[in-house]
Amino acid sequence: MGGVLAGKASAGRIGVAAAAALAPAAWGTTYLVTTELLPDGRPMLLAAMRALPAGVLLLLLGRKLPKGRWWGRAAILGMLNIGFFFPLIFIGAYHLPGGVAATIGAIQPLLVAGFSALVLGVRPTGRTLVAGGVGVVGVGLLVLTGGATLNGLGLLAMVTAIVIMALGTVLTRKWGRPEGVTMLDLTAWQLVAGGLFLAPLAAVTEGAPPALTGANWAGFAYLGLFGTGLAYVLWFRGIEQLGAGPASFLGLVNPLVATAGGIIVLDQTLTAMQIVGLLLALGALLVGQAPARGKGKEAERTVAESAPATAELTEERIPAGATR
Repeated sequence: MGGVLAGKASAGRIGVAAAAALAPAAWGTTYLVTTELLPDGRPMLLAAMRALPAGVLLLLLGRKLPKGRWWGRAAILGMLNIGFFFPLIFIGAYHLPGGVAATIGAIQPLLVAGFSALVLGVRPTGRTLVAGGVGVVGVGLLVLTGGATLNGLGLLAMVTAIVIMALGTVLTRKWGRPEGVTMLDLTAWQLVAGGLFLAPLAAVTEGAPPALTGANWAGFAYLGLFGTGLAYVLWFRGIEQLGAGPASFLGLVNPLVATAGGIIVLDQTLTAMQIVGLLLALGALLVGQAPARGKGKEAERTVAESAPATAELTEERIPAGATR
């Protein structure tokens, strides 16, 4: 009986992880969509148009507002995961080569491990730290080029964005969601909170938006509905059920999909070192999903039990690496 239940739980984890991985996979297409379909030089507009319409749509679907202390929590999570993160990512993308930006993003599992120790009281295992380091090396080999140039503003923006998202990931895990509130509702609150900050910021810093073409609207629709609304619902669900640590390793899917897009759409090819990097990144991603053992597992279980139960995974949603 125990073996059957364990098998069901394992299959459930794999399904949740596969669904959550669709989020960084969608984010891996953002650069291509931005450069091919969206207006140039309008990072704040892009961030606002990505967040607010999707948030309002999800809010209309869920029809629930925060209550009590969740007004403050929704605002904090909305600023960390959306309001601050989105424009910083676009600023970094405008000032850094894609390979440098992706390599910086790959440090997130290590940052999540650190914040998990501070906020959740979960000490990272050696496996988590090694897998995190291997992931950074793998992504670097995959996407960095010898001629990559560094820009101070871009570096500052990208590093700050990744630190902020790592903290937002851990707080999302710590606070869970209120009883009776769906993941769609929680995602809507954060997108609306971040979007309400970004819309006036875009108006002040960039002025009136340009006349949008059909291609622009198509790009915004893709990023808003698929790359933001659906992606964040799946991502937050992954954090809740897998744990912050394993979810953060799924972020390595982002540069892998971006590389695949370059091969398919732009006819790019991989060198031998890039293939090695690809294999290292995939290995780190898989190791990051392995179930945790020992004290770290028990500490994370305590956090998990403070969040709403989810189907048969209530007792099994323990993060790998005891630590997104």
